[in-house]
Amino acid sequence: MTNRNNFVGYYESHRFRDMNFSPSGRLRILLPILLLWLLAGTGWAAQRTSNLWWMPDLASKGGEQVDQLIYFICFLTGGVFVLTQVVYIYFLIKYRARRGVRATYSHGNDRLELVWTIIPTAIFIGLWGYSNHVWWDVLHSTPPSDAMELGVTTYQFAFSMQYPGADGKLGRSDVKLISNDNLFGNDQSDPATKDNFTSAMMELPVNRPVHIRLNSKDVIHGFYIPEFRIYQDAVPGRTIDWVWFTPTHQSSSLWHKQSLILAQSCMVHLPMGIMS
Repeated sequence: MTNRNNFVGYYESHRFRDMNFSPSGRLRILLPILLLWLLAGTGWAAQRTSNLWWMPDLASKGGEQVDQLIYFICFLTGGVFVLTQVVYIYFLIKYRARRGVRATYSHGNDRLELVWTIIPTAIFIGLWGYSNHVWWDVLHSTPPSDAMELGVTTYQFAFSMQYPGADGKLGRSDVKLISNDNLFGNDQSDPATKDNFTSAMMELPVNRPVHIRLNSKDVIHGFYIPEFRIYQDAVPGRTIDWVWFTPTHQSSSLWHKQSLILAQSCMVHLPMGIMS
Protein backbone atom coordinates (compact mmCIF):
# COMPACT_ATOMS: atom_id res chain seq x y z
CA MET A 1 0.00 0.00 0.00
CA THR A 2 2.85 2.32 0.82
CA ASN A 3 4.42 1.80 -2.59
CA ARG A 4 1.07 2.42 -4.25
CA ASN A 5 0.58 5.68 -2.31
CA ASN A 6 4.07 6.79 -3.21
CA PHE A 7 3.40 6.08 -6.87
CA VAL A 8 0.09 7.98 -6.81
CA GLY A 9 1.69 10.91 -5.02
CA TYR A 10 4.56 10.96 -7.51
CA TYR A 11 2.10 10.84 -10.42
CA GLU A 12 -0.15 13.59 -9.04
CA SER A 13 2.80 15.87 -8.26
CA HIS A 14 4.18 15.52 -11.76
CA ARG A 15 0.73 15.97 -13.32
CA PHE A 16 0.24 19.18 -11.29
CA ARG A 17 3.68 20.36 -12.30
CA ASP A 18 3.01 19.69 -15.97
CA MET A 19 -0.32 21.53 -15.86
CA ASN A 20 1.15 24.62 -14.29
CA PHE A 21 4.64 24.87 -15.68
CA SER A 22 4.58 23.09 -19.02
CA PRO A 23 4.09 25.17 -22.21
CA SER A 24 0.57 23.75 -22.60
CA GLY A 25 -0.31 24.74 -19.03
CA ARG A 26 0.96 28.27 -19.50
CA LEU A 27 -0.90 28.47 -22.80
CA ARG A 28 -4.19 27.60 -21.10
CA ILE A 29 -3.64 30.54 -18.76
CA LEU A 30 -2.47 33.02 -21.38
CA LEU A 31 -5.14 32.33 -23.99
CA PRO A 32 -8.10 33.67 -21.94
CA ILE A 33 -6.07 36.75 -21.01
CA LEU A 34 -5.19 37.34 -24.64
CA LEU A 35 -8.81 36.88 -25.69
CA LEU A 36 -10.02 39.40 -23.11
CA TRP A 37 -7.35 41.87 -24.23
CA LEU A 38 -8.44 41.55 -27.87
CA LEU A 39 -12.10 41.98 -26.99
CA ALA A 40 -11.33 45.01 -24.84
CA GLY A 41 -9.40 46.51 -27.75
CA THR A 42 -12.62 46.89 -29.73
CA GLY A 43 -13.68 49.53 -27.22
CA TRP A 44 -10.78 51.72 -28.35
CA ALA A 45 -11.87 51.72 -31.98
CA ALA A 46 -13.23 54.88 -33.57
CA GLN A 47 -17.01 54.94 -33.24
CA ARG A 48 -18.96 55.11 -36.50
CA THR A 49 -22.63 55.13 -37.46
CA SER A 50 -22.24 53.99 -41.08
CA ASN A 51 -20.14 51.38 -42.89
CA LEU A 52 -19.49 49.67 -39.58
CA TRP A 53 -17.74 46.63 -41.03
CA TRP A 54 -15.53 48.37 -43.55
CA MET A 55 -13.83 51.70 -44.19
CA PRO A 56 -15.86 54.91 -43.80
CA ASP A 57 -17.14 56.61 -46.93
CA LEU A 58 -14.40 58.38 -48.87
CA ALA A 59 -14.55 62.17 -48.67
CA SER A 60 -11.35 63.43 -50.32
CA LYS A 61 -9.59 63.47 -53.65
CA GLY A 62 -6.74 61.01 -53.99
CA GLY A 63 -8.20 58.63 -51.42
CA GLU A 64 -9.27 56.30 -54.24
CA GLN A 65 -5.65 55.18 -54.64
CA VAL A 66 -5.47 54.27 -50.96
CA ASP A 67 -8.73 52.32 -51.24
CA GLN A 68 -7.52 50.49 -54.35
CA LEU A 69 -4.35 49.44 -52.54
CA ILE A 70 -6.33 48.20 -49.53
CA TYR A 71 -8.77 46.28 -51.76
CA PHE A 72 -5.90 44.69 -53.68
CA ILE A 73 -4.14 43.58 -50.49
CA CYS A 74 -7.39 42.17 -49.05
CA PHE A 75 -8.25 40.22 -52.20
CA LEU A 76 -4.66 39.01 -52.61
CA THR A 77 -4.30 37.77 -49.05
CA GLY A 78 -7.84 36.34 -49.09
CA GLY A 79 -7.14 34.44 -52.30
CA VAL A 80 -3.83 33.10 -51.00
CA PHE A 81 -5.53 32.02 -47.77
CA VAL A 82 -8.26 30.11 -49.61
CA LEU A 83 -5.74 28.50 -51.98
CA THR A 84 -3.43 27.34 -49.21
CA GLN A 85 -6.33 25.93 -47.17
CA VAL A 86 -7.64 24.02 -50.18
CA VAL A 87 -4.18 22.51 -50.81
CA TYR A 88 -3.82 21.77 -47.11
CA ILE A 89 -7.14 19.92 -46.93
CA TYR A 90 -6.37 18.07 -50.18
CA PHE A 91 -3.10 16.73 -48.80
CA LEU A 92 -4.73 15.82 -45.49
CA ILE A 93 -7.24 13.65 -47.34
CA LYS A 94 -4.97 12.24 -50.03
CA TYR A 95 -2.11 11.29 -47.69
CA ARG A 96 -4.15 10.26 -44.68
CA ALA A 97 -3.21 7.12 -42.76
CA ARG A 98 -4.68 4.05 -44.41
CA ARG A 99 -4.44 0.39 -43.55
CA GLY A 100 -1.83 -1.40 -45.63
CA VAL A 101 -0.32 1.79 -47.12
CA ARG A 102 3.18 2.67 -45.95
CA ALA A 103 4.23 6.28 -45.47
CA THR A 104 7.04 7.57 -47.68
CA TYR A 105 9.71 10.02 -46.58
CA SER A 106 10.38 13.14 -48.66
CA HIS A 107 13.41 15.30 -47.95
CA GLY A 108 11.89 18.21 -49.87
CA ASN A 109 12.33 19.87 -53.25
CA ASP A 110 14.86 22.69 -53.52
CA ARG A 111 13.35 24.03 -56.73
CA LEU A 112 9.85 24.15 -55.24
CA GLU A 113 11.10 25.85 -52.07
CA LEU A 114 12.93 28.42 -54.18
CA VAL A 115 9.77 29.16 -56.16
CA TRP A 116 7.53 29.67 -53.15
CA THR A 117 10.18 31.89 -51.58
CA ILE A 118 10.72 34.07 -54.65
CA ILE A 119 7.00 34.61 -55.39
CA PRO A 120 6.04 36.04 -51.94
CA THR A 121 9.22 38.11 -51.90
CA ALA A 122 8.37 39.61 -55.31
CA ILE A 123 4.80 40.33 -54.14
CA PHE A 124 6.00 42.07 -50.96
CA ILE A 125 8.53 44.16 -52.88
CA GLY A 126 5.85 45.11 -55.40
CA LEU A 127 3.44 46.13 -52.63
CA TRP A 128 6.17 48.15 -50.97
CA GLY A 129 6.95 49.96 -54.21
CA TYR A 130 3.33 50.75 -55.03
CA SER A 131 2.54 51.73 -51.42
CA ASN A 132 5.50 54.09 -51.45
CA HIS A 133 4.24 55.58 -54.71
CA VAL A 134 0.76 56.10 -53.23
CA TRP A 135 2.29 57.67 -50.11
CA TRP A 136 4.23 60.22 -52.14
CA ASP A 137 1.45 60.86 -54.63
CA VAL A 138 -1.44 61.21 -52.17
CA LEU A 139 0.06 62.53 -48.95
CA HIS A 140 3.63 63.61 -49.50
CA SER A 141 3.45 65.52 -52.77
CA THR A 142 3.78 69.30 -53.03
CA PRO A 143 0.48 71.01 -52.12
CA PRO A 144 -1.12 73.33 -54.70
CA SER A 145 -0.31 77.02 -54.46
CA ASP A 146 -3.96 77.92 -53.74
CA ALA A 147 -4.22 75.52 -50.78
CA MET A 148 -5.71 76.85 -47.57
CA GLU A 149 -3.16 76.86 -44.75
CA LEU A 150 -4.22 75.37 -41.42
CA GLY A 151 -2.13 75.04 -38.28
CA VAL A 152 -2.80 72.07 -36.00
CA THR A 153 -1.14 71.67 -32.61
CA THR A 154 -1.85 68.55 -30.56
CA TYR A 155 -1.31 68.02 -26.85
CA GLN A 156 -2.69 66.02 -23.94
CA PHE A 157 -5.63 65.65 -24.24
CA ALA A 158 -6.91 68.12 -26.78
CA PHE A 159 -5.87 70.09 -29.83
CA SER A 160 -6.02 73.59 -31.29
CA MET A 161 -6.53 74.88 -34.83
CA GLN A 162 -5.07 78.08 -36.20
CA TYR A 163 -6.50 79.77 -39.28
CA PRO A 164 -4.91 82.54 -41.33
CA GLY A 165 -6.46 85.99 -41.44
CA ALA A 166 -7.43 88.05 -44.48
CA ASP A 167 -4.00 87.60 -46.06
CA GLY A 168 -4.49 83.82 -46.21
CA LYS A 169 -1.05 83.13 -44.69
CA LEU A 170 -0.12 81.66 -41.34
CA GLY A 171 3.34 83.23 -41.39
CA ARG A 172 6.58 81.87 -40.01
CA SER A 173 6.73 79.47 -37.10
CA ASP A 174 9.38 77.56 -35.16
CA VAL A 175 8.94 74.53 -32.90
CA LYS A 176 11.40 76.13 -30.46
CA LEU A 177 8.84 78.89 -29.87
CA ILE A 178 6.01 76.53 -28.91
CA SER A 179 4.82 77.15 -25.35
CA ASN A 180 1.62 77.42 -23.31
CA ASP A 181 1.24 80.99 -24.53
CA ASN A 182 2.27 80.24 -28.12
CA LEU A 183 0.89 76.82 -29.03
CA PHE A 184 1.69 77.16 -32.73
CA GLY A 185 5.22 78.54 -32.33
CA ASN A 186 4.39 81.69 -34.29
CA ASP A 187 7.23 84.08 -35.01
CA GLN A 188 5.78 87.31 -33.63
CA SER A 189 8.18 89.36 -35.75
CA ASP A 190 6.36 88.18 -38.90
CA PRO A 191 3.43 90.49 -39.73
CA ALA A 192 1.56 87.57 -41.37
CA THR A 193 1.01 86.01 -37.93
CA LYS A 194 -0.76 89.05 -36.46
CA ASP A 195 -4.23 88.28 -37.85
CA ASN A 196 -4.21 84.52 -37.23
CA PHE A 197 -7.03 83.18 -35.08
CA THR A 198 -7.68 79.86 -33.31
CA SER A 199 -10.65 77.53 -32.97
CA ALA A 200 -11.55 74.27 -31.28
CA MET A 201 -13.26 73.02 -34.45
CA MET A 202 -11.76 72.09 -37.79
CA GLU A 203 -13.73 73.96 -40.48
CA LEU A 204 -12.65 73.23 -44.04
CA PRO A 205 -13.83 74.42 -47.46
CA VAL A 206 -15.19 71.81 -49.84
CA ASN A 207 -13.31 71.15 -53.10
CA ARG A 208 -10.34 73.29 -52.05
CA PRO A 209 -6.94 71.86 -51.06
CA VAL A 210 -6.04 72.17 -47.37
CA HIS A 211 -2.38 72.26 -46.33
CA ILE A 212 -1.77 71.17 -42.73
CA ARG A 213 1.05 72.48 -40.54
CA LEU A 214 1.20 69.85 -37.80
CA ASN A 215 2.95 70.20 -34.42
CA SER A 216 2.94 68.43 -31.08
CA LYS A 217 3.46 70.18 -27.77
CA ASP A 218 4.30 67.14 -25.66
CA VAL A 219 4.16 63.52 -26.92
CA ILE A 220 3.56 61.71 -30.21
CA HIS A 221 -0.03 62.17 -31.42
CA GLY A 222 -1.75 60.56 -34.40
CA PHE A 223 -3.52 62.99 -36.74
CA TYR A 224 -6.18 60.64 -38.09
CA ILE A 225 -9.06 61.46 -40.46
CA PRO A 226 -10.31 58.11 -41.79
CA GLU A 227 -12.79 59.72 -44.21
CA PHE A 228 -9.84 61.44 -45.92
CA ARG A 229 -7.60 58.35 -45.67
CA ILE A 230 -5.11 60.50 -43.74
CA TYR A 231 -2.92 59.36 -40.86
CA GLN A 232 0.19 61.24 -39.79
CA ASP A 233 2.05 61.26 -36.49
CA ALA A 234 2.77 64.63 -34.90
CA VAL A 235 6.23 64.45 -33.34
CA PRO A 236 7.48 66.80 -30.59
CA GLY A 237 10.23 69.12 -31.77
CA ARG A 238 9.33 68.75 -35.44
CA THR A 239 6.91 70.52 -37.80
CA ILE A 240 5.13 68.18 -40.25
CA ASP A 241 4.27 70.35 -43.25
CA TRP A 242 3.69 67.85 -46.07
CA VAL A 243 0.14 66.73 -45.21
CA TRP A 244 -2.54 68.06 -47.53
CA PHE A 245 -5.88 66.86 -48.91
CA THR A 246 -8.97 68.11 -50.73
CA PRO A 247 -12.38 67.54 -49.08
CA THR A 248 -15.05 66.56 -51.60
CA HIS A 249 -18.22 66.30 -49.48
CA GLN A 250 -20.01 68.97 -47.51
CA SER A 251 -20.83 67.53 -44.09
CA SER A 252 -20.15 67.64 -40.39
CA SER A 253 -18.50 64.70 -38.68
CA LEU A 254 -15.66 63.76 -36.39
CA TRP A 255 -11.96 63.56 -36.88
CA HIS A 256 -9.76 61.66 -34.50
CA LYS A 257 -6.55 62.29 -32.63
CA GLN A 258 -4.77 59.41 -30.97
CA SER A 259 -2.26 60.14 -28.24
CA LEU A 260 0.50 57.58 -27.78
CA ILE A 261 1.98 57.73 -24.29
CA LEU A 262 4.42 54.92 -23.55
CA ALA A 263 2.29 51.78 -23.86
CA GLN A 264 -1.05 53.51 -23.35
CA SER A 265 -3.41 54.94 -25.94
CA CYS A 266 -6.10 57.62 -25.71
CA MET A 267 -8.59 58.32 -28.48
CA VAL A 268 -10.06 61.84 -28.62
CA HIS A 269 -13.01 62.62 -30.90
CA LEU A 270 -13.32 66.20 -32.10
CA PRO A 271 -15.80 68.01 -34.39
CA MET A 272 -15.09 68.81 -38.04
CA GLY A 273 -17.22 70.70 -40.56
CA ILE A 274 -16.88 70.78 -44.37
CA MET A 275 -18.55 73.88 -45.79
CA SER A 276 -19.02 75.38 -49.21
